[in-house]
Amino acid sequence: MQMNKAPMGKTIMVQGTTSHAGKSLMTAALCRIFVQDGLRVAPFKAQNMSLNSFVTPDGGEFGRAQAVQAEAARIAPTVEMNPILLKPEGNRKSQVVVMGKPTRVASAREYYEMKLRLWPLVTQALDTLRNQYDIVVIEGAGSPAEINLREHEIVNMRVARYANAPVIIVGDIDRGGVFASLVGTMALLEPEEQALVKAFVINKFRGDPSLLDSGFDILRERTGVDVAGVLPWLDDLHIAESDSLGVYPPGAWNSRPSDDFIDIAVVRLPRIANFDDFDPLYREERVRLRYVNNASEMGAPDLIILPGSKTTVADLEWMRQSGVADAVTARRCAGTPVIGVCGGYQMLGERILDPDGVESTIRETRGLGLLPLTTTFAATKTTHQVRGKVAASAAGMLAGNGGSTIAGYEIHMGQTYDNGYDGKSVCDVKSGAPFSITERSGNAVDSMDGAMDAAGLILGTYMHGLFHNHSLRHTLLTNIARRKGIALPDGAILDLDAEYDKLAALIRRSVDMDAVYAMVGG
Repeated sequence: MQMNKAPMGKTIMVQGTTSHAGKSLMTAALCRIFVQDGLRVAPFKAQNMSLNSFVTPDGGEFGRAQAVQAEAARIAPTVEMNPILLKPEGNRKSQVVVMGKPTRVASAREYYEMKLRLWPLVTQALDTLRNQYDIVVIEGAGSPAEINLREHEIVNMRVARYANAPVIIVGDIDRGGVFASLVGTMALLEPEEQALVKAFVINKFRGDPSLLDSGFDILRERTGVDVAGVLPWLDDLHIAESDSLGVYPPGAWNSRPSDDFIDIAVVRLPRIANFDDFDPLYREERVRLRYVNNASEMGAPDLIILPGSKTTVADLEWMRQSGVADAVTARRCAGTPVIGVCGGYQMLGERILDPDGVESTIRETRGLGLLPLTTTFAATKTTHQVRGKVAASAAGMLAGNGGSTIAGYEIHMGQTYDNGYDGKSVCDVKSGAPFSITERSGNAVDSMDGAMDAAGLILGTYMHGLFHNHSLRHTLLTNIARRKGIALPDGAILDLDAEYDKLAALIRRSVDMDAVYAMVGG
């Protein structure tokens, strides 16, 4: 295998025994610790499979986890941090995004055959980052011990060997069998790969870490590798999840009373995308956020949200078959506010057209008919970071917030148009745009986004990250609380930078950072 000989920044790699073991969080923590210690640091993940994506300042699409890690490193994100992103579409197919741009939809076997052709792009992206930063923290994917995939894998040990990166393997003790997972992982690695593994980290432990000491001794005897730290179970850290395995937040959200709380129901679409859009709502003191999987769970919420989706038409059909579509329509016509984001926005309209088969073979699909809109899918994906303002005429949910500034990002294949009021919408509403966009990908623009009925109780937008805007979020919740007849405290302004510092402090307490620095040469 070709080895990297040029003088470049150092590397360290975080791998895991399974998906959702804690690799992404550990990578973010190391990024923040290294930058606190005066180093220029960047994250890297060769290949990410996720429907949770983000947009770089110049309009490239890549994994949301790497955007979080870049934020932890206090740098602007670039597509080199995640050169390959796979966005599953169902039926064992995924959209393949390479260096920020969608290239094709491939089956699992087709992508398997593409991998090694993409390897030079992976190494080039990693080399670019190493030339710019003192240290690159590399994240693996899944497990490095998938022996059936070894020949064509380009995200775990192939990357570690190319960069000669010391590897930390993270194991999830909450799932049980963590010692077997760590020993088994090492046993299935090749000798040269085993030599790169310098430490284990045990994640999600509840209890007294000293109870694990005897297990650590046996682990060292079996593998020759020490445990560098034990991370406690975290339920009060407000950092975005990397995949949908974490879409149900830990804690007792389901037991919160609804009488004195705003009850928000988010429809749990099968292919939900960018689910961290709703994290700021979950963190509000007097909000009960829950995910609805079927019509019987809908109840009588104070707000319904239709989230983003990678496959709008398929998820809309699921809503109809499960009865959720009828439940949403019934609640809206009974007065419940509804918000649709991206794919959810497209569902709110009357028609979804796909003349070129961009998303599916279905050329026309009937929407929920809550707004007089038509969406047409196009082959070109829209990806931008955006800034704008709430329209001065905003009413209902956004009343009193007109003119406030907002920021977010767009990722969508379709374009949505207002049909004009024709009396055909389910609830007989007129539509207008709730947001004016003043900047896209750093360029000044003068355009509108989204649609809202005259009463301001149905809102659709292409803007992800909308609820991260404090003023808008607080106004929206206050107006909904007023409709319910309850009062809310002032919403807390989420300080994400402080959350990364809190994570870094926890890792410093729980992990032997002297050992970590020794791995990378001081």
